[in-house]
Amino acid sequence: MLNSTNANRQAFGFAGFIAACAVLLACLVWPLQAYAQTESIEDLPNVLDARVSTTPERARLIVDLSGPSKFAIVSMDGPDRIAIDVQAFDIKILAPADVAGKGIVTGFTVEMADTGRARTILTLAQPAQVQQAYVMDAVADQPARLVVDLIPDKAASFKARVAADLAASQALQGAAAVTPSADQATQSPETEVRPLVVIDPGHGGVDNGATAPNGVHEKDITLAFALDLQKILIDSGKYDVALTREDDTYLTLNERVDLARKNKADLFISLHADTFQQSEIRGASVYTRDENATDVLDKVLADGENRYDIVAGFAVPQATPAVMDLLVDLMRREMRKSSFVAAQSLIKELEPSVALRRFPVRQADFFVLQAPDVPSVLVELGFLSNASDIANLQKPEWRERVVEALARGIGDYFESTKTTAAVAP
Repeated sequence: MLNSTNANRQAFGFAGFIAACAVLLACLVWPLQAYAQTESIEDLPNVLDARVSTTPERARLIVDLSGPSKFAIVSMDGPDRIAIDVQAFDIKILAPADVAGKGIVTGFTVEMADTGRARTILTLAQPAQVQQAYVMDAVADQPARLVVDLIPDKAASFKARVAADLAASQALQGAAAVTPSADQATQSPETEVRPLVVIDPGHGGVDNGATAPNGVHEKDITLAFALDLQKILIDSGKYDVALTREDDTYLTLNERVDLARKNKADLFISLHADTFQQSEIRGASVYTRDENATDVLDKVLADGENRYDIVAGFAVPQATPAVMDLLVDLMRREMRKSSFVAAQSLIKELEPSVALRRFPVRQADFFVLQAPDVPSVLVELGFLSNASDIANLQKPEWRERVVEALARGIGDYFESTKTTAAVAP
């Protein structure tokens, strides 16, 4: 799980690049470290709200915060519970809402466990484990959030986790053996930071995107693919996964990019399914950003996507002038290389499974791929102007085949970054 603020996320891959920039960045990093060491309780964020939804297969806790924060998670028994501590100044919730749905979690409480520490305790109907947990920075009108996803666990595994969490807490505190209780939730061992994949279902809300002759909207196609891809990545246990939107919500292109950048995503994948005036054009492709489009069609598609903000009533804001032109240029070049590697990995796994466009790794000037510090790709799933693609995009079994291929490609990409980091000087 991601057991830290996003500012403390470990870089996944790019070790050589980070090392090369270390001297240049040192003058910026040390004041932030000094501030973190002297941060007072009053500087901690407040807990604004908390809610839990559950089914027999999955449960999710969302804690709204006035700013990002660190957290720790432990498992407890007698009865079975999971406790989540967040560094916080105060709790602004009058009364938590009831658990939505029935399943893994039967109830929850939120209280100040100590000065500077807010605790949420989830009471379980059955043994459960944390599938992923991460903090998201505030984006647009959405506050910073801690997201914790639970799935069922075997009784023996849960019992072993309770004992391991207690032992680790005692080791950190130098305490003698005690009976497991809520007090053990004071600290939790640091866990390996997993790469964060941000999936961006294109369009949403007032922006339908492309529309097929049968009335199917691009925004609905991309969300269905994104939710399925999120599930398969989470189930692998290898990644933390976030979506830019989980329902029919409108986000500007800039907000989508900001979400990935603020949360230090290790890979950003934007999903789309466009139309073109020539109905014979079909097949999937993967784009990286380049001001010079691969061909005329790519330029048309990119211009269309970039205009959606204006059409929906939102002008794309002007970019902030670069404070460190040299560093930004180095970062952008490195990210474009990484984005190209990611695109190749995705296409390699898609090729045996679905029809692809000729030269499926392509370049276009998509605004949503502009982040200079996040490897970013845009996946065109197909064309809603082509009858064969329309039929495929609406078939659950075809969607399953595509998301499985994308998941394999994502795995190939991160394996390649590990290899690159291992051989870096």
